[in-house]
Amino acid sequence: MSLRRFLRRIYRGLPIIQELRETNANLAALNDTLKRCASVAWPIAMAHDPRWSDPKRLLRYAAQTFSQNGEDGMIAEIFRRIGTTDRTFVEIGTGNGLENNTTLLLAQGWRGWWIDGDEQAMSRIRRAFAQPLAEGRLRARCAGVTAENIAQLCAELKLPNQFDLLSLDIDRNTYHLWAALTDYRPRVAVIEYNSNYPPDVDWKAAYRPDLVWKFTSYFGASLKAFEQLGRARGYALVGCDFSGVNAFFVREDLVGERFAQPFTAENHYEPPRLGVTTRVGARAAFDDTPRRERKPKA
Repeated sequence: MSLRRFLRRIYRGLPIIQELRETNANLAALNDTLKRCASVAWPIAMAHDPRWSDPKRLLRYAAQTFSQNGEDGMIAEIFRRIGTTDRTFVEIGTGNGLENNTTLLLAQGWRGWWIDGDEQAMSRIRRAFAQPLAEGRLRARCAGVTAENIAQLCAELKLPNQFDLLSLDIDRNTYHLWAALTDYRPRVAVIEYNSNYPPDVDWKAAYRPDLVWKFTSYFGASLKAFEQLGRARGYALVGCDFSGVNAFFVREDLVGERFAQPFTAENHYEPPRLGVTTRVGARAAFDDTPRRERKPKA
């Protein structure tokens, strides 16, 4: 036995180490319990708030399969009301693909493009979504997206000018990226907003393409800023998820009387409730493709 393994065995046998392990296990169990309580509490909260009783409000239809905050159900309800055309999506800022806003659509036969600047996340996408990638239903591109290069990138990927759904989440510069997408007219847009700012405040982070989000409250733009940008682009703000993360916009020519009015930040704003709709239960997976096993520790 090597000296290193001998010392490790002694270390693991110390009473304080065993107590720390038990504490960590108890904390993990408590965290799981709190998540389960939260996952039950938020639908109950909606059921008892008269603001959410309006059947035209999207939040009533929130549900999770892959999305983080009930977006799957809200997106499905939007398209139930307005219908679909090409069943095509574009998502910018996808992470590893297992907790984004378009994975359920992909599972339902949609096709589209995923773009993310994280090579590690893109590598996981190539493994976890090998089948739709091979079929050509999914195209993934690793690229850092800016307001300056987004038009060229979209042209290189041969994105259609009109398609069913755009999902946009690049944290710090999300507002400026949507503002730069002037040549593209998706029917629906799901945009991350900064719910730390009240609904009547027009605020946006200064554009810095060389910077990324530093996990502070300085990122993106307020809901009011997105409401005004959307209106200038011909979109109506029709809802937000319960966690105060994503806002939903529908092209004005498709809105009609289908959604809750007025289409303002004051009407649809949801405050930050991060973690309330966290998924509990089995780990998300797109198919049964074997994942790389972790080597057991010596």
